[in-house]
Amino acid sequence: MSLARIHNLSISLDGFATGEPQSAEAPFGHAGERLHEWMFATRYWGAGGSEGVDNAFAERHGHGFGAEIMGANKFGPPGWQDDPDWRGWWGPNPPFHTPTFVLTHRPRPPMEMEGGTTFHFLDATPADALETAREAAGGQDVRIGGGATMVRDFLAAGLVDHMHLVQVPIVLGRGVRVWDGLEGLEDGYDVEAVSAPSGVTHLTFTRRPAAG
Repeated sequence: MSLARIHNLSISLDGFATGEPQSAEAPFGHAGERLHEWMFATRYWGAGGSEGVDNAFAERHGHGFGAEIMGANKFGPPGWQDDPDWRGWWGPNPPFHTPTFVLTHRPRPPMEMEGGTTFHFLDATPADALETAREAAGGQDVRIGGGATMVRDFLAAGLVDHMHLVQVPIVLGRGVRVWDGLEGLEDGYDVEAVSAPSGVTHLTFTRRPAAG
């Protein structure tokens, strides 16, 4: 069976994956782009970037995926459901290039974009959404794309096979935390940490095989 994987999810030292308040002008609230500066400095992001450990981790975001699932707050700012013309943050050619499933309590018809991305809008549980995405992925893996609330829901449901978090050395103090309600999560995973010269720490969680 294909894997459900999370890659390049940046969090602060106190566990927040976004700040507040989120808006069209400030997608990550008071955090701005500070959580993602490590990635902007890599060759993965731009031709003049670095090729070190940060780049090696960042590049894994694009390998082996046949579908993505994202939460409503990743697809657009608060209230985007009321704008029938909203087509996401990414312009006419989004970077996903696969079927992409947006979890929302207010579904709308599918939205076909350039470059192979089609947004499908689902009101579904994490388990049902993952089953739908796996069918569309054609045997490849499914990327669990965020935001933090959706990632937390998938982790709580035991659906994540591999997770790559990037701990950034900033303290946000408020926003949306990944870890709330996930006490003991590490017991089901092998956890590795790699420190980078940029100051971030790459944390990988790989699900342990079931006993027996």
